[in-house]
Amino acid sequence: MKPKKSARSTAPDAGPPADSERPTLKTIAFMAGLGVTTVSRALKDAPEIGQATKNRVQLIAKQIGYRPNRAGVRLRTGKTNVISLVLNAQSEIMGLTSNLVYGITEILSETPYHLTVTPYSVENDPMQPIRYIVETGSADGIIMSRTEPNDARVRYLTEHGIPFATHGRTEMGIEHPFHDFDNETFAYIAVKSLVERGRRRIAMLAGPSPSVTYYRHLERGFARAISEGGVSSLSFSGFDVDTSLAGIRDRMVEIMSGPDRPDGIVCCSGSAAIAIVAGIEAAGLEIGKDVDLASKQSTDVLKWFRPQIIVFNEDVRQAGRELASAVLRRIAGIDASELQTLSYPGEGHD
Repeated sequence: MKPKKSARSTAPDAGPPADSERPTLKTIAFMAGLGVTTVSRALKDAPEIGQATKNRVQLIAKQIGYRPNRAGVRLRTGKTNVISLVLNAQSEIMGLTSNLVYGITEILSETPYHLTVTPYSVENDPMQPIRYIVETGSADGIIMSRTEPNDARVRYLTEHGIPFATHGRTEMGIEHPFHDFDNETFAYIAVKSLVERGRRRIAMLAGPSPSVTYYRHLERGFARAISEGGVSSLSFSGFDVDTSLAGIRDRMVEIMSGPDRPDGIVCCSGSAAIAIVAGIEAAGLEIGKDVDLASKQSTDVLKWFRPQIIVFNEDVRQAGRELASAVLRRIAGIDASELQTLSYPGEGHD
């Protein structure tokens, strides 16, 4: 009597794994008629594997939804194949977060890396999520925003040798990868555009506080243009871009109903600009007539909302691409000084 074949037999006639099982290298090998080792090398784009074989293996992998087992990859290589985006929970709602994530995933989609988002509140210690990622080894690289002039996170990650890239610059003498928007130029040309329209009393709704680097950049550009234009600057006190939209609207109603109201406003946030307009109009005033507004935006919304707004575009999706490329190249060992990029305001008005 012949012995019964084991249920765990790996003989060729055992067939592919059941449909309920997660696709593995063995699944692809069975479908392609190749060995598991060949399939593994083809997926890694090994030079000794022919291009036709690579294409066939990669097509099968895509069709059956194959994903490498992260636990196995980590055991073999020590890598997680994860990039973590550390983002504050109060990020601007109008396109900033979604476009940043979209840009990052565009780059990562062509690599073995996956994106995870690690949120934190601005009321909490921003070092907490960074320490957690490093101490648990839960990501190979980190992307983070709300960069400060002397950023403890940058120092910590540099000292621990963790690849990272920041959305924004520092002023601490440490070379590190970054992508930033030129907020100084934005504030400067925004004020200039208001002066050209005859505005003489100009205020700015800027960043959350001087502790964030881009606040300083905005202030420098604003002050320079005010001085050159020979106009007056007014201060908005008690609220900023981190204030709720309802809070911004209510404060604007108060300010624009008073005797010392501005006739020109610079805003660094598209969503805050909508709240500003709501407050101005609730006070019985008209954009483009009683007051002009020059604002930055990351989506093409403001011109649809009120065509009179002077709009400058920030390509946040491109920022995501630049940041993802920077952290991947840093993981590959490229010097940090070669991974620093700056984008400039695009005019969204006639």
